[in-house]
Amino acid sequence: MKNIVLIFMVLLPFIGNSQFDTLFENYSLRLDYVHSGNSESENFSFHEFKKEPYWGGSKVNLIDTFEYGKYFVEVTDTKTGDLIYSRGYGSLFNEWSQTEEAKSISKDFEETVTMPFPKNKIKISLFVRNKNMEFEPKFSIDFDPQETKFTDKSTVTMYPKALLYNGSPDKKLDIVVLAEGYSRDEYAAFQEDCQMLIDRMFYYEPYLDLRKYFNVHIIWVSSEERGSDDPNNKKMVNTVFNTSFNTLNSDRYCMTESYWKVRDYAANAPYDQIYILVNTDKYGGGAIYNYYSVSVSGNLKSPKVFIHEFGHAMAGLADEYAYEDSFENMYPANVEPWEPNITTLVDFQSKWKDMVKDTTPVPTPDVIDNYNLIGAFEGAGYLTKGVYRPMHDCLMRSFDGDVFCPVCTKAIEDMVGFYIK
Repeated sequence: MKNIVLIFMVLLPFIGNSQFDTLFENYSLRLDYVHSGNSESENFSFHEFKKEPYWGGSKVNLIDTFEYGKYFVEVTDTKTGDLIYSRGYGSLFNEWSQTEEAKSISKDFEETVTMPFPKNKIKISLFVRNKNMEFEPKFSIDFDPQETKFTDKSTVTMYPKALLYNGSPDKKLDIVVLAEGYSRDEYAAFQEDCQMLIDRMFYYEPYLDLRKYFNVHIIWVSSEERGSDDPNNKKMVNTVFNTSFNTLNSDRYCMTESYWKVRDYAANAPYDQIYILVNTDKYGGGAIYNYYSVSVSGNLKSPKVFIHEFGHAMAGLADEYAYEDSFENMYPANVEPWEPNITTLVDFQSKWKDMVKDTTPVPTPDVIDNYNLIGAFEGAGYLTKGVYRPMHDCLMRSFDGDVFCPVCTKAIEDMVGFYIK
């Protein structure tokens, strides 16, 4: 495989290390806020600032060049007005706001954004993508490192173990894996589960070729009881991160609303991505872009769940499967989705049109003769009509095969390239 990652790194605009050292300290500033609302409106309210002991991200690529996600954070230097950091991300609130429940009640969700710890006064601004896929400002707050006092009231000190270490966190993509639903005597089982899933992840391309660009730390924390809540089977257990199946009324969707606690434990290691590993053999998991990933540990399909969910959280990849009764408002027909691997054909040129042969029809008939072609196959993003995927099959669509399509592969390589500069 061509070294696409290194080529991409050269082309990216960046802030140099010397400018990082001028603007930031090698810690993280964390803004915790409450995201509340319903299907019609949303609000943001400040909770607290925290200073985390590590900055795991790049010290060069501080400005987001992808603009993925429903939400976007920008950090500007108060004195100069310069943009010094930005990132896109998603949230569980956004997904919940599209459910039937959100039409009748309002709800609060814990959320967080992090950034390198500033040396000078900054302004933090949060943006929300509107129906036209444009970012609109919704919330802002000032932070002065000279005036803000931090408390240790929620500090959780743990001792991470490196399962994979290839170098300095600012030049690698750092994953931290948290134990969920493992009892006090199951540390060895947690470590073995993590090692198996990480080994399997780097069995698949493009991760096999990209392995040298990753660090993986695991953080052990025991739960009072094993597993995860399973409301449909009337099973409720006492676990540290309060994960639950049947999130948003989807039996296999396993997530947690205890987001600040997840961040508290993850902060014990440098991280770019957070993974929660749930000690159960029930099939399930979940992930949201630059939020967190969840996978079960003991199901026969766990390795593919693990890698599929990471595609959402790290590279912003959309699900390529569809339901008959899908989320009708998820992807409006008149705008192009932000995810790199699906399209409404409104602006196909901005997606993977350059990877489609001139002889391939668009839309592309989903017939056996076209199964190995890159095209635009209808049925993706949970919708059977109007949204298109790059190929007949991919690990973002099903677990029938063992490969990512070329479009998803490129998206993963591009994102890894961004992290490691």
